[in-house]
Amino acid sequence: MGIKAALPRYEVYFYNTVLGLAMFWAASWIFEVSSSSANRKTFKTSVKPGWYYFGRKMDTADSEWMMWFSTYRDHILFALSGHVLFAKICSMLAPQYRSLVYMVYGLLAVWTSMGWTYVTLMLSHCILLYSISLVKIRWLCFVTGLCTLATFKCEPFVSWQAGFVDGDFELRHVLYYGGCGFTIMRCMSFALENCERKDGNYNILELLKYNFYLPFFYFGPIMTFDKFYVQANKSDLTRKEREMWNINLQCLIYLGVILVVDVLFHFMYILTIPSDMKLLKHVSDWALVGLAYFNLVYDWVKAAVMFGVINTISRLDHLDPPKPPKCITLLYVFAETHFDRGINEWLCKYVYDYLGGKHENVVEELIATLCTFGVTIVWLGPCKVVLIWAFFNCFGLNFELWAAKVFSMEPFASFEMAMSEAMSRRIRAIFNTFNFWCIVLYNILALNNLDFAKLVAKRLLLKGFPFTTIIAMFVTYCLIQVIKERERRQALIDDPDPLPPTAATSAAATTATPSAAQPAADPSKEKAE
Repeated sequence: MGIKAALPRYEVYFYNTVLGLAMFWAASWIFEVSSSSANRKTFKTSVKPGWYYFGRKMDTADSEWMMWFSTYRDHILFALSGHVLFAKICSMLAPQYRSLVYMVYGLLAVWTSMGWTYVTLMLSHCILLYSISLVKIRWLCFVTGLCTLATFKCEPFVSWQAGFVDGDFELRHVLYYGGCGFTIMRCMSFALENCERKDGNYNILELLKYNFYLPFFYFGPIMTFDKFYVQANKSDLTRKEREMWNINLQCLIYLGVILVVDVLFHFMYILTIPSDMKLLKHVSDWALVGLAYFNLVYDWVKAAVMFGVINTISRLDHLDPPKPPKCITLLYVFAETHFDRGINEWLCKYVYDYLGGKHENVVEELIATLCTFGVTIVWLGPCKVVLIWAFFNCFGLNFELWAAKVFSMEPFASFEMAMSEAMSRRIRAIFNTFNFWCIVLYNILALNNLDFAKLVAKRLLLKGFPFTTIIAMFVTYCLIQVIKERERRQALIDDPDPLPPTAATSAAATTATPSAAQPAADPSKEKAE
């Protein structure tokens, strides 16, 4: 079955209608629970007075969102605005030194916010991994990088290194772990790229330019060294047509999304409710399923906005940063599931694709996924929830390959060839429906907590069977078909179908006749043909 398999138009309209009504219905249940529980004792720490205009309390459970767009908004804006200002001045006066100016400003900003001892700690890790990279042994660079990363996740190394940061600035705890983790990943990227270089070595100054680029330093995303090196050192700073218009448009979109999310936090407490297990046991199945889904959607929105703001600044610096993650609403396979495209590209480039090759061999794929999630566990920090999340996602990724291998054999291949493309798409969507809920359940485990994930699974599959199970799966099936329709339309844009043989023969015959005897071709008719 090809990605361009089409369904009747009325069927697609039906799927969109069902999906829209189901989303509205689930949101209404969550709104009702939020309104009736706003004054619960368990909500006091996270549901606080919001905007005066609404007269409602606001969900403030996500400290990361509040830090970015409320508590420390002014500090972050001040630091990033200074970077944009100095970068613009340098691009106009001495563009050949712009990467050096990025490094100097980044070092000064980190020194000002975290102190000289923290800068010394980061420099020591950079020097260590740079020294190892000179040996040009890939596995040694990898082992050294992972061991260094583990020192920020395991005691007593965590406490010892945390002593390098002092002061009462509340944001320092977040900046400390963000800067340390991303620094090690960037240094590993530099070391691995240096191993691949045939002639000579990269200068340590290039590593410092790469690591202390301020927009990426604390919060990411990670841009692999090979891409950053080429883009930060290019001399041609001309922009594409309408590039600044697109950047300004993206700024307005992110501002609008931030306002919409803050408004919704006044009406739906999707982050606070999952932490109250007593309340969850009494809410409806629709509210519980909706909470699981909306939590994942919100996490994608947060990642898209936070990385989007930073990416917009890097685009002003003539860089091409990693794209925002793919929305959970558009996912139904484990191979595309990620919430940080920078980390995803890093893992694919240096681990998953390097070990898995073409991802066709079952054993190679198993080794590649085990190593990939092993690195991910070290990156996130080993704990019970992370280990369970990694196990299920690793299993899901491999199970997709196993299923694809089995169904490509006989007699399944003959069955699919005998049916129409539309029917094949419907049957595949049924299997993708169960895959989608596996992705949801595995990821709310990491985003919320184990008890919430178990409760959703129990209510969806056991206690709610058969009514809730069948309805939820049917709505999900409609969602999968909507996603597939979007993919089909995008595929037609990226790779238009060639003209059919009859049309091509007719066009050739028309060309062979005198042009004066033929009427002018109608572009709309050619496009339709």
